[in-house]
Amino acid sequence: MIANPNGADRRAVVVGAGIAGLTAAIALRQRGWQVEVLERAAAVEAAGSGLSLWPNGLRGLDVIGVGAEVREQSLAATEGGMRDTAGRWLSRTDIAELRDRYGDLVVIHRTRLSEILHDALGTVPRFGCPVDAVEFTAHGVRVRHSAGTTEADLVLGADGINSTIRTALWPRARPPIYAGYTAWRTIVVPAGPVDSGGETLGRGQRVGIAPLRDGRVYLFATANLPAGQHSPGDELGEVRRRFGSWHDPIPALLDAADPEAILRHDIYELPPLRTYIRERAVLLGDAAHAMTPNLGQGANLAVEDAVTLAALLDRIPDIPTALAEYDRVRRARVRPLARLSRRMGTALQLALPAATPVRNAVLRLTPDSAALRALGPVLSWEPPA
Repeated sequence: MIANPNGADRRAVVVGAGIAGLTAAIALRQRGWQVEVLERAAAVEAAGSGLSLWPNGLRGLDVIGVGAEVREQSLAATEGGMRDTAGRWLSRTDIAELRDRYGDLVVIHRTRLSEILHDALGTVPRFGCPVDAVEFTAHGVRVRHSAGTTEADLVLGADGINSTIRTALWPRARPPIYAGYTAWRTIVVPAGPVDSGGETLGRGQRVGIAPLRDGRVYLFATANLPAGQHSPGDELGEVRRRFGSWHDPIPALLDAADPEAILRHDIYELPPLRTYIRERAVLLGDAAHAMTPNLGQGANLAVEDAVTLAALLDRIPDIPTALAEYDRVRRARVRPLARLSRRMGTALQLALPAATPVRNAVLRLTPDSAALRALGPVLSWEPPA
């Protein structure tokens, strides 16, 4: 954890109390900034899903002093990889080797991570406080919100894929686009232990299993469907019809699922922005670069954004110059990963009868060690000094 007075007398408004916003607020406060966090939701919303924190994201959390607490949520090495619908392995990930090569991997309940970050922040965000307008002044920025007006040196838009800040200040930015598939997510309390995780690939649909430290299981599934084609009131029934005959333990996990706890979201991604900054405003996380979830890097890149921004603001006294450097390094980092995630989604969601056996054969023939090496550019990121 870094404590530094270089941000003394500087003020920031962080819009959004998700992973990007909380991490940035913590990092700036540790450097002496006065930070106000505005969140449009009325309260912390319970999340019914898990997320993966890879070595790069955990290094970022180390910077703000919560990495060790997050690592306590880690499981001992479990099986990982990809299978076909009968349960035959297409590829395997050696979790122990991954940890030896790159660092720890943690699958954590999203709500637990939020609790850890809120505790580290030490103050309560201003909930139920949507932003109405952002105006640039001679020396900073004025944020008008439902509780009044805040004058600051900098505003951080960390308010997700449908960012209010991006809409207001990047009016020519293209809106999010549908990736072509929908996703169901839930947390399941299984009847017995589940020691094996990974993804199972079918034709145009797949299932993912991620055991959590407390014995629960994060379960997700995807299917190629038109946007908005939901099954109100019977999402679990839809998932069971699609995946209930797949290999164990998928049927048992679906039997144990709570119908009221099934989340359903169509998958969208944000077209690349020409810049993440405008005068004294900066975008972080999904507000800047929401991508498909196939790399499992959304939360990790949000953490990277936050600690990189704080480090550069600490290192470079002139705020516009620091923001320009943030824009340069983060777009160079994120854009290739967004393209890679999109390509992965295309391959994993293949639906043509002739194409899926070819994909599966390629996965079987690819050495597991080669797949592990390919993760290097993603997982080897280090925080700025």
